[in-house]
Amino acid sequence: MKLKLLRNATLKLTYGGRTFLIDPDFGPRHSRRSFTGRSENPMVDLPEPIEDIIAGVDTVIVSHLHADHFDEVAKERIPKNLPIICRPGDEAAIAQAGFSSITAIDCFIRLGQIILKRHPAQHGTGAVVEKMGPVMGLSFEAPGEPTLYWCGDSVLYPPLRDAATATGPDVIVTHSCGAKWDDTLIVMDDEQTLDLAEAFPLATVIATHMEALDHATVSRTALRKAAKERGVDTRRLRIPPDGETIEFGVPALV
Repeated sequence: MKLKLLRNATLKLTYGGRTFLIDPDFGPRHSRRSFTGRSENPMVDLPEPIEDIIAGVDTVIVSHLHADHFDEVAKERIPKNLPIICRPGDEAAIAQAGFSSITAIDCFIRLGQIILKRHPAQHGTGAVVEKMGPVMGLSFEAPGEPTLYWCGDSVLYPPLRDAATATGPDVIVTHSCGAKWDDTLIVMDDEQTLDLAEAFPLATVIATHMEALDHATVSRTALRKAAKERGVDTRRLRIPPDGETIEFGVPALV
């Protein structure tokens, strides 16, 4: 397994003989409106050319239709014949963008030796959840690969914790920038990220979705500081910069 953070939630995952592009946001720096007045978005450039990001991709995963997870540039640049995996209800909008091979995950699907399962995610709490709309988490399982649980755009809440427990992940990917909408948390912040890391002491947690949007409230430096204060080992809590690839070996047999 190789996991490369491009920017924000955009990941390139090599897993079980396939290469996935997750939540592609290809827009240039400052090409979209500000959420808070602090900066136009995204606040940083992609770390490499779009053609290099797309190279070798077999399958695209779109967790939901917010622009920072599937933007207009991605819709234009991604080859229209690449398979797209999405949550139920988003198929028509993706097809309208010209894509021809779209699969919605109701419960799980098999891609060769890989099993992809959809899991609950909640994009905030209270009234803001309806404004944000439905999202999803996913797990990846394959022989000889670590089990990966990707939380998606979600706060830490009981159904997510229960689903992760049932999955037994070796690796957990969080969205940890503490973004807020209507002064309400809509993804995990430093406290929730560390709560999750402490709840799964055998897993490596990879914190992403950071320092790219102006409604974020938690920086990488702040998360490292909070982890140190809580005694969470930063060798197990990984906070990669944009462009970094993290590689995992074959999981040990228990």
